[in-house]
Amino acid sequence: MGVDEGTGGLVRAARGGDREAFGLLVERSWQRLVRLARSVVGELEAEDAVQDGLVAAWARLGTLADPDRFDAWLSRIVFRRCLRAHRRQRGRVSLEAVPEAPVSCDPAASVSAWQLLSRLAPRQRAVLHLTVVEGMTDAEIAPLLAITPASVRAHRRRARESAARLLQGGKS
Repeated sequence: MGVDEGTGGLVRAARGGDREAFGLLVERSWQRLVRLARSVVGELEAEDAVQDGLVAAWARLGTLADPDRFDAWLSRIVFRRCLRAHRRQRGRVSLEAVPEAPVSCDPAASVSAWQLLSRLAPRQRAVLHLTVVEGMTDAEIAPLLAITPASVRAHRRRARESAARLLQGGKS
């Protein structure tokens, strides 16, 4: 391939039509993107949403202003695809969407937690996932979701308030 293997170099090569460079970028981001997608659309739709986002990113690679900001740019595209998928899913209930509980986990608690999270707004669910599961800071989450760090804090607060109401048997 012969290109700079840093993110910026790979993006520049991919812009020139180098599919292998884009493949390396995808490979580096895949697991993180799938985790982000799962936090919004659940296990079954996550990989499809990521793939849709990757197709869109390949087509729009020329619009990326700063190649070194590729990860945040790609995450925003995937997040938007997840929001679209979530809107299409609304109202559909599938037992298959409930992930399998880890062996050491109480199955009833795992299902209840998933059901609780699935009732939160997609952005609130994503903020909670990125904070709790991924261990990301507000400053790291903000560019991924195209919001400010203050908005990240507000979404997390609303998510916790909604979760508390749901646990008490109220509506979100």
